[in-house]
Amino acid sequence: MEERTPDKTIKPPTDSKNILQWLKANLFNTWYNALLTLLAVVFLYIAFKGILSWAFTEANWNVIPANLQIFLVGAYPREEIWRVWIVIYTLALLLGLSAGVWGGLTLRLAIVIGGVGGGMGIILAFFPIALSNRFGLLGGVTLLVVAFFLIRGKIGLRPWVLGGWLLSFPWTMIWLHGFAGLPTVLTSSWGGLLLTLILAAVGIVVSFPLGVLLALGRRSTLPVIKWVSTAYIETVRGVPLVTILFMAQIMVPIFLPDFRIDKILRAMLGITLFSAAYMAENVRGGLQAIPTGQYEAAHAVGLNYPLTMLLVVLPQALRSVIPAIVGQFISLFKDTSLVTVIGLLDLLGIAKTVIANPDWLGLQAEVYLFAAIIYFVFSYSMSYISLRIEDALGVQ
Repeated sequence: MEERTPDKTIKPPTDSKNILQWLKANLFNTWYNALLTLLAVVFLYIAFKGILSWAFTEANWNVIPANLQIFLVGAYPREEIWRVWIVIYTLALLLGLSAGVWGGLTLRLAIVIGGVGGGMGIILAFFPIALSNRFGLLGGVTLLVVAFFLIRGKIGLRPWVLGGWLLSFPWTMIWLHGFAGLPTVLTSSWGGLLLTLILAAVGIVVSFPLGVLLALGRRSTLPVIKWVSTAYIETVRGVPLVTILFMAQIMVPIFLPDFRIDKILRAMLGITLFSAAYMAENVRGGLQAIPTGQYEAAHAVGLNYPLTMLLVVLPQALRSVIPAIVGQFISLFKDTSLVTVIGLLDLLGIAKTVIANPDWLGLQAEVYLFAAIIYFVFSYSMSYISLRIEDALGVQ
């Protein structure tokens, strides 16, 4: 059995009483560390003094609350925003139920998402917007917590919760687009953070299994499967995402003239196919790191190839490339901003339209800083979840 080396990573204290001891032990333990710490503080002060002074004394932040709804949902009709809240509450309910029946990593994920949602909910509570929207996120976090405690430990309900997640995407699309009895909201009205999250979520969820299949295909002993997978991966990785998006918008209607595919669906298709090629290479790196003894051991106990890959090889391969996979997810989330070149108004596209408004001319810094903070919050959250997953799995 492999012996694990102790984790020597310096971790901040969780108890406020030990903060001074932690600072002394890690930042002021020697004279040169103390000097470096003081120099770092001076550098940070000089670097951020001007930015903080501008942010608190000169910046005009009225542009954010005045356009907050546009930033969040784009041109989605104001009277139909309650449908967006239904989707958010459904996802919060499913996340709470998942944390209750699975615990472990799922519980940590729920805690992180609940913490981010609660923090954003507190911030929204001070914005001059409708009361229902002001406290909507806090209601979603409350629903998550209640669902967790109601179903905690009832592992027999796992298939039902998993079925709920499988149905969550069509449920989301139906509510956002509309169905019998509800007015139709065209996808051309979707935008802002809502569109960014939809594109990123679909790209992440679909590109991951597709990338795994491509990685397995590239390592296949069947020449046709290997050549097709290799050709696809190298071709897609050889062109920029902008090219793929333009091809999805122009070429898909040409190849499928009898089908009217929505513009957002074409963007989802382009982002997913592009991300799957990079995901395949990440997974292939993990597969190559698995020693041949693992394959031989699986065959020795009578496992066929599919079971060997599913139960023995893939879990170890994916575990070893968690940082690369999450890095790809973060990159995909940020790359959704490129859909502005094909006429879709995601978060960055909305930011460009806001600063083009004559009422908000000259406020590019405030608007882009707000958008950057949103991107940072979601990207850092994914990175933090990745670290917690690595810690739980013992990845060094």
